[in-house]
Amino acid sequence: MMSQHNEHLQAIKDIRSMMEQSTRFISLSGLSGVFAGVCALIGAAMVYVYAGISPLDGQRYYYITDPYMTKWGMEPMTFFFVDAALVLLFAVAGGIFFTTRKAKQKGQKIWDKLTLRMLYNLGLPLAVGGIFCLGLIYHGLFGLVAPTTLVFYGLALINGSKFTLRDIHYLGILEVVLGLIAFFYIGYGLEVWAIGFGVLHIVYGIFMYYKYDS
Repeated sequence: MMSQHNEHLQAIKDIRSMMEQSTRFISLSGLSGVFAGVCALIGAAMVYVYAGISPLDGQRYYYITDPYMTKWGMEPMTFFFVDAALVLLFAVAGGIFFTTRKAKQKGQKIWDKLTLRMLYNLGLPLAVGGIFCLGLIYHGLFGLVAPTTLVFYGLALINGSKFTLRDIHYLGILEVVLGLIAFFYIGYGLEVWAIGFGVLHIVYGIFMYYKYDS
C-alpha cells in the first residue's frame, strides 16, 4: 500500500512538472540574476569614480556635471550612455549564457512559443520605459531617469512573471516600490538604482539558485 501511495505521489509530481513546463518558462538561472547584479554594481561604481563622488558623501547630484568636462576621453552624457549600455549588454549576455546552460542541463527547449510570449510581456514595458526615459533626458529631467527605470523594470517583471517563475513577481514589486521611493529622494537616485538593480538581483539570484538550481 505504501509503495502504491508513493507511486501516486510521484505521478502527481510528474504531471505537475509537465504542466509547469508547458505553461511557464522555468529555465531561468539564479546565477544570471547574480551576474546582472554584479554588473549593475560595477556600473554604479564607475559613475562614482567618473563624477568624483562617493555614496558616503550624502545627497549628491551626480548627473549635474560640467557639460564641457572631459574625462577618460568622454563627455558626461557620453559616459553615462556608454556605462549604461555596457551594463545592459553584459547583463543580457550573462542571462542568456546561464539560462541556456541550465536549459541544456535539464534537457529543456530554450526558444519556443512560450519563450517568445515571455519576452514580449517582459519587453513591452521595458521598451515603453526606455522611450519615456529618452523623453526625460530630452527635457533635461535627468534626476527622474533612475527612478523611472526601476519602476518600468519592476512592471516588466510583474508582467513577465505570468510566463515564468512566480518569484519574479515579488522581485518586480520590490523594484517598483524602490523606484517610487526614489522619486522623492532625487539626489539618492544612483544609490537606490544600485540597490534595485544590484543588491536585489544578487539576493534574488542566490535565493533562486538554491531553490531551483542546486
